[in-house]
Amino acid sequence: QVQLVESGGGLVQAGGPLRLSCAASGRSFSAAAVGWFRQAPGKEREFVGSINWSSDYTRYADSVKGRFTISRDNAKGTLYLQMNSLKPEDTAVYYCAAGRRLFQVVAPTEGYDYWGQGTQVTVSS
Repeated sequence: QVQLVESGGGLVQAGGPLRLSCAASGRSFSAAAVGWFRQAPGKEREFVGSINWSSDYTRYADSVKGRFTISRDNAKGTLYLQMNSLKPEDTAVYYCAAGRRLFQVVAPTEGYDYWGQGTQVTVSS
C-alpha cells in the first residue's frame, strides 16, 4: 500500500515556473513506477509524465515535453514535477500516482493503482 500527498500547486503567471511535490508513504514506493496526471475542468484526466523506480526511464506527454521534468528521491520518498514555461492550458488539478508492480524497467502511461488527492495549478494569461 502506498499513500500519496501532493503539494506545491498555486497560481502562477504564464511563462513562469512551478514545482510540485508528492510525498509517499509505504515501503514499496522506492521500487514502483510513479507518474503525474492532470484533469482540467470538463475534461478527462490525462497523462503528464512518468518515471521508473531507478530514475533511468522517463516519458512525457507531447504537450509538456521540453517544459516539464519529472524526478524522484527514493531516500526521501518524494516525487517531483518541475514545470517551466507554463501556459494557461496547463491549468488543471495535478495528481501523482504509483503502481503496484515493482522494479519495472519502463514507466507506464496508465494502469496506476494508488492516487493522491490532487493539487490545483492555475496559470493566468
